[in-house]
Amino acid sequence: MSRVIRKFTTRVPHWRPHVTPVDLDTANDEQRAALSETPSNTKISEYVLVLAHDPQALAARTPLFNGIMYDSGGLSREERELGAVAASFVNRCIYCAAVHASRYNQITKDETVMQKVFFDGPAADIDPRAKAILGFGAKLSDCPPDITAEDIETLRAQGLDDQEILDLTLSTALFGWANRLMHTLGEPVDKA
Repeated sequence: MSRVIRKFTTRVPHWRPHVTPVDLDTANDEQRAALSETPSNTKISEYVLVLAHDPQALAARTPLFNGIMYDSGGLSREERELGAVAASFVNRCIYCAAVHASRYNQITKDETVMQKVFFDGPAADIDPRAKAILGFGAKLSDCPPDITAEDIETLRAQGLDDQEILDLTLSTALFGWANRLMHTLGEPVDKA
């Protein structure tokens, strides 16, 4: 039996579902249609197959996810990933944190930022712009009503414009929701 992973890592673990995923071979037409678009245009994961039990919700979720995380313009791809990591760190979603930290590392070709984030959280000694993004994402994830105009001004002081602030808010909030689904529907385990 695989061991549940409890510590943050950039090595992406296996996600073991608690709910039996939809079997592609026996999926109905509505499920197949919902599965025709995948998050980040990758393979169909067990997680997405679990979500396919509600094909209507999945059909709305995937384009929303792709639009928030991969749309061109606005916040850079690595900074959207940093927003996802901030939410996942606060919510202790080991799987999502690993996936998005790994993507951040691939994009930036630098593992030091994520090492510092996983060691020190929002207090990590990183570039001021990245620190502002991480801090905002963590605060938004911890208690959304605590976000103030001052927090927005902190982002602006680091050069973020309104579109980038919206993109950061969307990527962080998306993972507040996604983390809760991941926690409830399965758990991260060592790859067997």
